[in-house]
Amino acid sequence: MKKVIISLALLLTAAVSTNAQLLYKISGNGLSKNSYIIGTYHLATSSFTDSIPGLKAALDETEQVYGEVVMDDMASPENALKTQQAMMLEDGKTLTSLLNEEQQGKLNAVLTKTFGVDLTNPMMKQQLDAFTPQALMTQLSLMSYLKREPSFNPLDPFDGYFQNEAKKNGKDVKGFETLDFQLDALFGGITLERQVELLMCYCDNYEYMESQTERTIKAFYSQDIKSIEEITDERLNNSCDNTDEENERILYGRNDNWLSQMPDIMKQKPTFFAVGAAHLVGERGVLNGLRKAGYTVTGVK
Repeated sequence: MKKVIISLALLLTAAVSTNAQLLYKISGNGLSKNSYIIGTYHLATSSFTDSIPGLKAALDETEQVYGEVVMDDMASPENALKTQQAMMLEDGKTLTSLLNEEQQGKLNAVLTKTFGVDLTNPMMKQQLDAFTPQALMTQLSLMSYLKREPSFNPLDPFDGYFQNEAKKNGKDVKGFETLDFQLDALFGGITLERQVELLMCYCDNYEYMESQTERTIKAFYSQDIKSIEEITDERLNNSCDNTDEENERILYGRNDNWLSQMPDIMKQKPTFFAVGAAHLVGERGVLNGLRKAGYTVTGVK
């Protein structure tokens, strides 16, 4: 099942398998120098970079870093405000006004498991009632992870490591997408009715979602790209599964957009790409797309 938000995290306890692979070299097809691409996990810790073979050499060998977005841009006051606004309901709507009594009961059960209190608590209601259902689902996923890994430092994420290293070494840092594009992909283009439906799917399948999170995190820290692909492709075979349009907006269309940019980027400079691991895998994943375009893509050992 491809969830609308394709990222959460896990415990550093899994042994790395013999087929472990997150980092790949891109060569051939007229490139004079190699480029590299790594699959990331948005809530993984930056210290995990020490466990990835060949990573430092790949960063040293390349001349710029490309991420999904430039992370420093996201931290500006203007963009922080944009992000906050994208997560809030408009026109005086409230979350509780969108949910009937039964739906509020389901949500309250999950909030109690996650936060220890629910919307009957005035302070909790004040904090959450302005959120869109999609934004609340993101917050529930984040809190679920933080309960497992309270030492996670949001100021030092795995994704940010590569851009920070580039800046320290005087290399360019660029992004495939703007923050506006990402906010529209993640929070726009989806009706409130569909957001409520997905929030209820999260509540109705809470134990499954928790299990999927743990398995995804374990697969990432095991560098098990095959398991990441299998988990990403899981289905519940009901309305909880992403529609084709949702998959196109969140995953496949973005992959195609990146693949259209990468040839010129790599011709200009050998580049280190860092994007979510779920974008690498599958028939329409970035790795397969690069191979179809004539590049040689090999795992770095």
